[in-house]
Amino acid sequence: MFSKNVGGLDRILRIVVGAALLIGFLFNGDGAYGWLYLIGIIPLATGLMSTCPLYSIFGMNTCPRK
Repeated sequence: MFSKNVGGLDRILRIVVGAALLIGFLFNGDGAYGWLYLIGIIPLATGLMSTCPLYSIFGMNTCPRK
Protein backbone atom coordinates (compact mmCIF):
# COMPACT_ATOMS: atom_id res chain seq x y z
CA MET A 1 0.00 0.00 0.00
CA PHE A 2 2.23 2.84 1.25
CA SER A 3 5.99 2.59 1.50
CA LYS A 4 7.46 3.11 4.95
CA ASN A 5 8.95 6.57 5.27
CA VAL A 6 8.87 7.17 9.04
CA GLY A 7 11.56 5.56 11.12
CA GLY A 8 13.45 5.62 14.38
CA LEU A 9 13.12 8.62 16.63
CA ASP A 10 10.50 10.23 14.39
CA ARG A 11 8.21 7.22 14.83
CA ILE A 12 8.65 7.13 18.61
CA LEU A 13 7.92 10.85 18.94
CA ARG A 14 4.78 10.55 16.83
CA ILE A 15 3.44 7.71 18.97
CA VAL A 16 4.24 9.50 22.25
CA VAL A 17 2.74 12.84 21.16
CA GLY A 18 -0.35 11.18 19.69
CA ALA A 19 -0.95 9.10 22.82
CA ALA A 20 -0.40 12.15 25.06
CA LEU A 21 -2.96 14.18 23.12
CA LEU A 22 -5.54 11.39 23.32
CA ILE A 23 -4.94 11.00 27.05
CA GLY A 24 -5.39 14.77 27.34
CA PHE A 25 -8.75 14.38 25.61
CA LEU A 26 -9.80 11.76 28.16
CA PHE A 27 -8.98 14.09 31.05
CA ASN A 28 -10.08 17.40 29.53
CA GLY A 29 -12.42 16.51 26.67
CA ASP A 30 -15.32 18.53 28.02
CA GLY A 31 -13.53 21.88 27.64
CA ALA A 32 -14.44 24.43 24.99
CA TYR A 33 -11.66 23.27 22.67
CA GLY A 34 -11.36 19.72 23.97
CA TRP A 35 -12.00 18.30 20.52
CA LEU A 36 -8.60 19.62 19.41
CA TYR A 37 -6.97 16.83 21.40
CA LEU A 38 -8.37 14.43 18.83
CA ILE A 39 -5.75 15.72 16.41
CA GLY A 40 -3.55 13.21 18.26
CA ILE A 41 -5.11 10.46 16.16
CA ILE A 42 -3.05 11.59 13.16
CA PRO A 43 0.47 11.34 14.63
CA LEU A 44 -0.48 8.15 16.47
CA ALA A 45 -1.74 6.48 13.29
CA THR A 46 1.22 7.60 11.16
CA GLY A 47 3.64 6.45 13.84
CA LEU A 48 2.03 3.04 14.18
CA MET A 49 1.85 2.51 10.41
CA SER A 50 5.37 3.95 9.81
CA THR A 51 4.12 5.95 6.87
CA CYS A 52 3.24 9.61 6.45
CA PRO A 53 1.36 10.89 3.39
CA LEU A 54 2.89 14.36 3.74
CA TYR A 55 6.39 12.88 3.72
CA SER A 56 5.48 11.12 0.47
CA ILE A 57 4.26 14.37 -1.09
CA PHE A 58 7.43 16.25 -0.14
CA GLY A 59 9.75 13.33 -0.90
CA MET A 60 11.03 13.00 2.68
CA ASN A 61 12.13 9.77 4.32
CA THR A 62 13.44 9.21 7.86
CA CYS A 63 13.83 5.43 7.55
CA PRO A 64 17.40 4.15 7.60
CA ARG A 65 18.77 3.11 4.22
CA LYS A 66 19.08 -0.59 3.46
